[in-house]
Amino acid sequence: MIQHGIAANQPRAVYDTKYHLVWAPKYRKWVLRDAIRDRVEELLKEIAQHHGFEIEEMEIAMDHIHIFLSFPPRYSIARVVGMLKSISASEIFEEFPKVKNELWGGEFWEDGYFARTAGDRVTADEIERYIQHHRDRTGNQLELF
Repeated sequence: MIQHGIAANQPRAVYDTKYHLVWAPKYRKWVLRDAIRDRVEELLKEIAQHHGFEIEEMEIAMDHIHIFLSFPPRYSIARVVGMLKSISASEIFEEFPKVKNELWGGEFWEDGYFARTAGDRVTADEIERYIQHHRDRTGNQLELF
């Protein structure tokens, strides 16, 4: 879907950009389960809505997250990932302080992330199907290619 955005002091932007983003909790620990998993999903949706991002698909496994989303071109990929990770981590640590026992060092998420745009070789439909079928609850990573 083509997005239209208007921001204060910025010209109108028409864009059709979709990104497949993947990142993991620190040490790839299996902390994204039960109430924490549900709360992370809620938080990511709230953050996205607040900043004008549109989440097309999302899957939260116990040790990593896949998000397929679109966001206004005024944001860089690094900034979007940074906002999603930093805000959600702060809230999770505040609401679930015992998770700190599993994640030493005071960080919830790994520093890095994977990002890919939909296009040439990988279409938006393929990414959406991959995320929808990624629900391998054993913790095994499924193959995209």
